[in-house]
Amino acid sequence: MTDQIGVSDVTSRDRMRATLDHREPDRIPIDFGGTPVTGVHVSVVAALRDHYGLEPRLVKVHEPYQMLGVIDDDLKQAIGIDVEGIVGRETMFGFRNEGWKPWKMPHGLEVLVSDNFRTTVDDRGDTLIYPKGNLSAPPSGRMPKTGFFFDTIVRQEHLDDKQLDPADNLEEYDLVSDTDLDDLDADLRAVEATGRAVIATLPGMALGDIAFVPGPGLERPRGIRDITEWYVSIKKRPDYVTKVFSAQVEIALENLARIHGRVGDRFDAVMTCGTDFGTQTSAFCSVDTFHNLWSEHYGRINGWIHDHTNWKTFKHSCGSVERFMRPFIECGFDIINPVQCSAKNMDAGDLKREYGRDLVFWGGGVDTQHTLPFGTPDEVRDQVLSRCEVFGAGGGFVFNAIHNIQAGTPVENVMAMIDAVHEFNGRT
Repeated sequence: MTDQIGVSDVTSRDRMRATLDHREPDRIPIDFGGTPVTGVHVSVVAALRDHYGLEPRLVKVHEPYQMLGVIDDDLKQAIGIDVEGIVGRETMFGFRNEGWKPWKMPHGLEVLVSDNFRTTVDDRGDTLIYPKGNLSAPPSGRMPKTGFFFDTIVRQEHLDDKQLDPADNLEEYDLVSDTDLDDLDADLRAVEATGRAVIATLPGMALGDIAFVPGPGLERPRGIRDITEWYVSIKKRPDYVTKVFSAQVEIALENLARIHGRVGDRFDAVMTCGTDFGTQTSAFCSVDTFHNLWSEHYGRINGWIHDHTNWKTFKHSCGSVERFMRPFIECGFDIINPVQCSAKNMDAGDLKREYGRDLVFWGGGVDTQHTLPFGTPDEVRDQVLSRCEVFGAGGGFVFNAIHNIQAGTPVENVMAMIDAVHEFNGRT
């Protein structure tokens, strides 16, 4: 018989804790905006506010790299969100979110961005963004004039293997400061009264995350910063990569101790890793390479967390990663996201049967490449109900789409998704 929690006086946090413990909750919990990989494009957030008839206001962009919008509490209540995210105040471009100002996107939507968000427009009409808001540094991101988010600009210096120093690929990884800890504690206190569960995105623990390898937040990055060259280095320079990861983990472990010393067990889950291992049909490396380069390091980070805290560990990896599911479990990950069911060998039923006892599926609720942006509302509804039926059985499922909801997604389809989750939850 399924271990189901009672339904009286159930808070979102109760619901999430049951789910994370593989107990069946009163209903499937919902996350939108809790992490940088479960968010919503700022234009869709604005459209949802209009749809619900909420107070007119400009939407804040908390992560300009992907142009993710802040989901304010009134919209969280309207949607029925169960999760609060602590994502830190420094963006991927290395500047703090503070002193909000209006900014008009190329397609005309006015949003709020940090006062440190500084851009220029080139002769092609593309918008260039600068690391740390420093206009005298080379730009590190480009939003095409027809685009909706920034692409990384690779700024690779000439590589000389004899001069390579692993310290150069560690420049962005520092110990958290007292100011960082004060901010973290303040952000946590601000959301604790909501009764929602809390997931924190912890800095500096993603090993080889290709979004960070080019150093978008560094003014003049050194080391191996070209994306292709980094992948080549996994095979060509494994000793170098290992030295980078080993040093990064030492910093991460000290940061974990500092963070836990300030917040204790007030987090329910932590996102430590966004490194992608899968493509649509294959993988970026073999399982053997994963074991040789990543397993020990992930194991040390997750082991520290499990030995010292009650936090659950959240692993993000897009693509066809069924072959890595068992290694992820062995490394100590508790949660997998985004559960890209459209990729090869990622059938929802197979994943639930094989790994559902060990992994919580956080995502996979609807396909954001095809069904959600291009399907009909009925097709969205049918897919959401099917995924809830499969992943929700016995608990261990947090509803989210497959990665962030992108610009241009019809609001009627987003509403069909939200309504379908509530329809399913009404059955239980």
